Amino acid sequence: MLPMNVRHHLKAFGPARLMFFGFTILAATLASSLAFAQAPSVALFPFSIQAEQPNPKIRESILEMLKDRLEKDGAKIVIVKDVADLNQVDQWDYYKFREEGVRLGVDRIITGHIFMAGKGVSLDTSMHNVFENEPPLTFFSQAEGIGGLGSAVNRLGRSITGELFEKSVIALFTVKGNKRVESDAILRVVTSQKGDIADSEKLSHDLEQIYKMGYFDDVTVKKNKLDRGLEIIFEVDEKPSVRKIIFTENIIYEEEELFEVVETRTGSILNLYKINSDVERLKQLYTDKNYHNCVIAYEVKPLDNNQADIVFTIEEGKKLKVESITFEGNRFFDEDDLKDEIQTSEKGFWSFITSSGDLNETEAQNDALRLESFYKNNGFINAKVSDPQIQFGHESISIHFKIKEGEQYKVGTVAITGDILTTREELMAGMESREGELYNRELVRKDMITLSDMYSDKGYANVDVVPLMDRDDEKHVVNLSFKIDKKDLVYFNRIVITGNSKSRDKVIRRELAIEEQGLYSKRGLQRSYRNLNYKDYFQNIEVTPVPTDRPNYRDVDVKVEEKATGNISFGGGFSSDDGAFAQVSLEERNFLGRGYNLKLLTRLSGSSLLYKIGFTEPWLFDRPISVGADIYKLEKEYDYYDRDSVGFTLRSGYRALWDYTTVGVEYNLEQFDISDVESDYTNVREGSWITSSIKPYIKYDSRNHYFLPTKGAFHKFSIEYAGEFVGGEVDFTRYLVETGYWIPLFWKFVGAFHAEGGYLDDRTGSDIDIDWERFYLGGINSIRGFDDTDINCTPEGETIQRGGEQYVMFNFELIFPIQEEMGVIGVLFYDRGDVYRKSDSIDLAEQYSTVGFEFRWNSPMGPIRLAYGIVVEGQDVKDTGEGQFDFSVGAFF
Repeated sequence: MLPMNVRHHLKAFGPARLMFFGFTILAATLASSLAFAQAPSVALFPFSIQAEQPNPKIRESILEMLKDRLEKDGAKIVIVKDVADLNQVDQWDYYKFREEGVRLGVDRIITGHIFMAGKGVSLDTSMHNVFENEPPLTFFSQAEGIGGLGSAVNRLGRSITGELFEKSVIALFTVKGNKRVESDAILRVVTSQKGDIADSEKLSHDLEQIYKMGYFDDVTVKKNKLDRGLEIIFEVDEKPSVRKIIFTENIIYEEEELFEVVETRTGSILNLYKINSDVERLKQLYTDKNYHNCVIAYEVKPLDNNQADIVFTIEEGKKLKVESITFEGNRFFDEDDLKDEIQTSEKGFWSFITSSGDLNETEAQNDALRLESFYKNNGFINAKVSDPQIQFGHESISIHFKIKEGEQYKVGTVAITGDILTTREELMAGMESREGELYNRELVRKDMITLSDMYSDKGYANVDVVPLMDRDDEKHVVNLSFKIDKKDLVYFNRIVITGNSKSRDKVIRRELAIEEQGLYSKRGLQRSYRNLNYKDYFQNIEVTPVPTDRPNYRDVDVKVEEKATGNISFGGGFSSDDGAFAQVSLEERNFLGRGYNLKLLTRLSGSSLLYKIGFTEPWLFDRPISVGADIYKLEKEYDYYDRDSVGFTLRSGYRALWDYTTVGVEYNLEQFDISDVESDYTNVREGSWITSSIKPYIKYDSRNHYFLPTKGAFHKFSIEYAGEFVGGEVDFTRYLVETGYWIPLFWKFVGAFHAEGGYLDDRTGSDIDIDWERFYLGGINSIRGFDDTDINCTPEGETIQRGGEQYVMFNFELIFPIQEEMGVIGVLFYDRGDVYRKSDSIDLAEQYSTVGFEFRWNSPMGPIRLAYGIVVEGQDVKDTGEGQFDFSVGAFF
């Protein structure tokens, strides 16, 4: 047999046909060296058995397994079942075997013995050459038991095959020429294995796989005959290593930015596949900045010591913008209507500082889907919009869409069939598709979701809602029918809470609006998320139903990621009453992980000092009852007297009467001293008094976030009574009402309306003037652009400030995201309000008002507010156009 020594010169920069020609030569050479005129034929004589209890079936099984193995390797096998004197076969000479071989028409005869001792089985065989007078070849194999007999016969057959096919069984793999690439890494891509017969196609494939690693210029495969089998040698010529990567003619991007994109690294082996990928990545980098005509080429410069430099030459070209977007086939909608529906826009006057005219090819493809959706949401159910035709010129880009509108359809009848839980009228009330209106695919989708949600809220989580369309092409109407298959009721199984390293399980579980073994409710899942989010203990929350091995039960995975709930907040400002002031508060909203709220507050200004400690238990005895207490000390210097007070407040609320509603009561007891009175300027007189008051209230709060709500409502009404009946010396009743709505408008804009009003019925009499209980407006929490007490009821010409017994205040806001992921929003506001004496009539037409902008950030440090208000109506306090900043800053710990 000819020796196999086939060399493939696969030059890295040679044409592809050279590689193909090389692989063809390898396959032909291997085939010629392994092919035979005819397959060898072998006669298997029955094996003799030496065992305590010989079993002829074992002999038959061994011969059949050996026959299958040899035939699989390409030999022709004849099993000789009857031999005249089997015990004398070992005594036959060459001529006797030749005589039998000629008679049987085979090239070789295999004889053997089976030895069985205990559980062990040994196979001892001899192969006799019929046409050459040479000693027989012997082969041996053994198994530890009958169960391993198949493997033993397989090993025996492999050894015999190696001799039958002139020692062409692979015995060893060797790699030569590699310096940096490990041999194991090369052999890992080789599919041929030790013990296989050398196969030309397999070795050709192995050679190709080694080359595809991208690390070699030349790959050679050789064959070396051993005493038993072949040694397959892969000789490789490694590519050079990369010494430097060089960029030339680049202006738009710095070299550091380009290095971040390419994956080729200095010191690595030169890989053409990776370099070509780097070229594509660099092109994409320039395309992202609208340099669509950019041309990038590379050159490999060989160096000594098997190294090379890679030089990327970049012709950046001109920055291209979309100059024109055109449409073909649109009759019903004009071009301006269609351009409003797509993200891609034409170059505008301010395009040098905006993104108008920038091309994102993915978005342009999506624009075709947007246009088609726009048509189908306006009755054109057969509308088709082609992929955009994008043409890159030397100076600009043009985009063209082809549109096939079809006819416009309206909605005919709307029906609901199948499983009706309530009534069709009740189900239809929540749907948006209406008879006689234009067919709208998006509304149909929403109606499917609405119906599914209705059923999911009643436990039918597997409900199937299928919209059926019956088109009348003559009348151009679509009759809709929603077929409902409610399927079986679904129940919640287990609620699994994870991620809470600080908060106790019950703090989370008690906020959930679902129960284990309770009926499935989608609304309950949504409400659970809202409740947890509103607590503001967590920065990420997931409430996910998970299938179980019981088809009608769902586990609920509640995954939370806790955030800092300790807060140290700083605030400040300036008021005409207090001058500059500062406020510091320390608050832990989830004290000990039990949901307790603990707060310490200090407020200092030129004329006042406040200390306050508060504690709240939101779930007394694990029921929706909150209790809390505050202790405070306030020292206040008014213009003509000082008031020092010490007091405490007890609070309690119950939250389970109505959804989102809390009914509560507060009790306050305060002892205060009035001193340093300038009696010529005030009716307040010196002395010590006690105020005891009780304040029942009712509050509704469905906002989805306490600081940055985007939807929901807030309402509160309270009546505070103070007097001798509850043990005090000050007698008054104060009524307060507050309302607010947050409504999504369009895109991500939110409209907000907030209003407050109050009335104070002072029955204390002339003995005690309680000016401090009256109303004042101004500041970041009321009328922005005015100081804290700018809006009051001080009589004209007097210098002593006096609060009012009545007030009304309105806040209108347009809220929009600035950086949604970071919790940054902008607010355009209009504030309006005034304070009135008890005898005054409230005149809404003549009030103080401001407009302005506010910046809010739910930062890692806590809520931050910065507002600038401009006076519109300043009455006699400020001039129109006068502006003022207000701010409040917080920090978590």
